[in-house]
Amino acid sequence: MKVVAFIGHKGSGKTAFLRALIPVLSARGLRVGTAKHVSPEVEPDTPGKDTYFHRKAGAARVLFYSEAHAALFWDHRSAPVEEFLERYFSDLDLVLLEGFKGSRYPKIEVWRGGEPLAGRIPVLAVVTDRQPRLPDAVPVLPRDPEIVADFLEAEILGRG
Repeated sequence: MKVVAFIGHKGSGKTAFLRALIPVLSARGLRVGTAKHVSPEVEPDTPGKDTYFHRKAGAARVLFYSEAHAALFWDHRSAPVEEFLERYFSDLDLVLLEGFKGSRYPKIEVWRGGEPLAGRIPVLAVVTDRQPRLPDAVPVLPRDPEIVADFLEAEILGRG
C-alpha cells in the first residue's frame, strides 16, 4: 500500500479533482482507497438514527450493514491516521488522502489561488491550471487526471 496526500486551501478543488482521478486510477487496474480529514466536530453518523444511538449508548463499534453497503463507526482518542490506514487499507494499491497536510506522507498540492503551501510544506508537485510562484524544483501538473495518474504511477508506485 502506497499513500499520498492531496492538500490545498479550502475551495481549491481537492474533492472535485479526486473524484476525477479515482476512476482513472481504477481503470488502470489499481485498487484505490481514500481518507478525508475532517474537523473533530463533524459527526460521521446520522444523529437520530439507530446506529448513532447505539454508539452514544456506549457500543465500542457499530456496523451499519446492508447487502450493498457497510460502514463501521467508532470513537477514538487521537489515534494516528497511520494506524487506521495500516489496519483497514493495507490490501489496496494506493490510498489518496484529502487533507492531512501535517502527515508524514508525500503530498501533492491542489492550487487555485492564495499563497501556495509549496515552499512552506514539502510537496512532490502542484496541480493547477494557473501559474503559481513556487520553489524552482516543484513540478507543476495540469488539472488533468490522466497526467496526474501518470505522475503517481511513476513517483509513488514506481511504475515508470
